[in-house]
Amino acid sequence: MSLLKRIEKGGGATGGGGNEPPQGASSGSAFDAPSGAEFSQEESSRLSAMRNRTQQVAGRPQSRENAYVDLKSRVQTRLLSELDQSTDLSRKSEVRAHIEELFNAILAEESMVLARQERQRLFETIVAEIMGFGPLEPLLADESITEIMVNGPKNIFIERKGTITRANVTFEDDDHVLRILDRIVAPLGRRIDESSPMVDARLPDGSRVNAVIRPVSLVGPTITIRKFFKKPLTVEDLIKFGSVTKEIIEFLRACIIARLNIVVSGGTGSGKTTLLNVLSGFIPNNERIVTIENAAELQLRQEHVVTLESRPANIEGRGAITIQDLVVNSLRMRPDRIIVGECRAGEALDMLQAMNTGHDGSMTTAHSNSPRDTLARLEVMCLMAGMDLPVRAIREQVASALDLVVHQERLRDGSRKVVKITEVQGMEGDMITMSDIFEFEQIGVEAGRIIGRIRPTGIRPKFTDRIEAAGIYLPPSVFGLGKSY
Repeated sequence: MSLLKRIEKGGGATGGGGNEPPQGASSGSAFDAPSGAEFSQEESSRLSAMRNRTQQVAGRPQSRENAYVDLKSRVQTRLLSELDQSTDLSRKSEVRAHIEELFNAILAEESMVLARQERQRLFETIVAEIMGFGPLEPLLADESITEIMVNGPKNIFIERKGTITRANVTFEDDDHVLRILDRIVAPLGRRIDESSPMVDARLPDGSRVNAVIRPVSLVGPTITIRKFFKKPLTVEDLIKFGSVTKEIIEFLRACIIARLNIVVSGGTGSGKTTLLNVLSGFIPNNERIVTIENAAELQLRQEHVVTLESRPANIEGRGAITIQDLVVNSLRMRPDRIIVGECRAGEALDMLQAMNTGHDGSMTTAHSNSPRDTLARLEVMCLMAGMDLPVRAIREQVASALDLVVHQERLRDGSRKVVKITEVQGMEGDMITMSDIFEFEQIGVEAGRIIGRIRPTGIRPKFTDRIEAAGIYLPPSVFGLGKSY
């Protein structure tokens, strides 16, 4: 038996069992496997290196993966060449059955024998490439995943229950990512290329997509997908998750029916849009609602809803429709309420104007770190409108327009909770006065999870009379009066 064979069988320098001398050689002859003592240190090192290389070659994980990619490419190329180009891909069940028929025929013609599991994996991968979003398809189908982050073709991360981990899928190369990205943005009439390397888009289920490509992104095409639940979250879901309490929901429902103007604030990924979706469900069905967003995410269930979406400039730099343009236009559409997905810039001034001119009950979201910061950011955004207004005039508009700030945070353990509900009371001198009605109190940490509760501060808001005028009576216990904590 050759030395290489003995190394593969584990004999190597140790002369372990399983090594047989050549036929006719006696025990102890020169053909016996030498003992470790008979090898010099240099020879032992060389044998050890040979054994490691042999084991690596025997495993061949990279070779198997390359063979799989090559097989997938060959089958997919043949499949695309034989598939009728006029096939309507929207008829998914029929197209899938047709692809499966061609797939089986191609494997039979090329005499490719695959295990059932590998055969199914190959088929699902090719179907995802032809009809879906390629390697992202299984991640999008997994309801436990809330966010997908693609950092170039080989680095894909996911978020589950507030924790980020690496996914076990990859793209082939940059071009592969770009093909899938074009499939996402093309149906929306948007584009992404070197002249316009950033884009906001949405998937057919409403999930939000942001993409950045070279030369802006140095790691290759980058995609961030904020997934939507297949079934929109309800009030009961938020209570079950511990984001809010029944008392909070009862209070917010009364505020919305009483047509108070509300801002939902919080950091990135804190759940602002989800909360806004749930709160908008309390709007009576007989009111006309106009929603304005960069990428349509809100899922209102009322009958009388008009959804408007901003539009970036075309390749010639013309035709851009901003959120501010849509807010101004919505005032001519006879809305009972205006809901802006998020105020980021000058549209904040027009939104405040709408709230002050008869469109009570309007809502929006804003990025901030606290309710007080929310008002400061609104002031800055109003200045971004390009109007040379004094700060006091802007503050008066903010204090007059807004009634309530609902602040939500993503805590250290990944949970999302409403941590403050604050009333905007008015102006005192040059300052806007605010009063916390509910506040989250952390009790401790248990098994890595933050334990706490949102409790009333014992202060009744000044707009209680407006709630009662709407025919709703909130017991004093909702505000912590006559109740010990």
